[in-house]
Amino acid sequence: MHPFLAFMLRFFIALPTAVATWLVSFFVFSQTYWLSSLIAIGGGGIVYTAIKWYTSHVYLKKHRLTRKEYAYIMKNLNEAQKKIKRLQKVFFSIRSIGAFKQMFEIIRLTKRIQAITKKEPGRFYKAEQFYFYHLDSIVELSEKYSFLAAQPAKNDKLYYSLNETRDTLKDLKISIEKDLYEVLSSDIDHLEFELDVAKHSLKTLKNPLKKDDERRSIK
Repeated sequence: MHPFLAFMLRFFIALPTAVATWLVSFFVFSQTYWLSSLIAIGGGGIVYTAIKWYTSHVYLKKHRLTRKEYAYIMKNLNEAQKKIKRLQKVFFSIRSIGAFKQMFEIIRLTKRIQAITKKEPGRFYKAEQFYFYHLDSIVELSEKYSFLAAQPAKNDKLYYSLNETRDTLKDLKISIEKDLYEVLSSDIDHLEFELDVAKHSLKTLKNPLKKDDERRSIK
């Protein structure tokens, strides 16, 4: 669930609890206005915290993660998001059509891996190569390429460096495609299994029909 929606859900559950607690404290137990308010805030806070803890527990259990693992993953995802923003900044500074297309594809792949991992944090461990090596290399090379390409005066050595950088980025793009495949590997394996089952089922269904047709032709 989106963090804002989760917050609103907890809030709208805790709010009636706080109101009910205030009414009971003030009218039933004849507490003062301020003491009733304090008790109501405490009661609502306890309910809010309990719901947050429970939903977090269910979420972590679903993805088979400990709180420490989840904190570690989110820390790396937040750092990765900053790096992706740096890539997007480079993207808008590029003037070459070829480099523009190349950077567009790279950003599309990086954002896709990031989106999948944020949705299912357990997949982070399948994308460690991307987060700890490939993303850093792409950001550094892209920024250097953008800086050099923006220089007004260029010589043969500079052109050579730009071409070498583009070739390296092309290789890194292939590596990121492999990273994405690795992140989706369990889904691909599951799909292949389902396809095998479906094909087997179709063959099983076709054979009885074929036998029935043969029997009718004999009669």
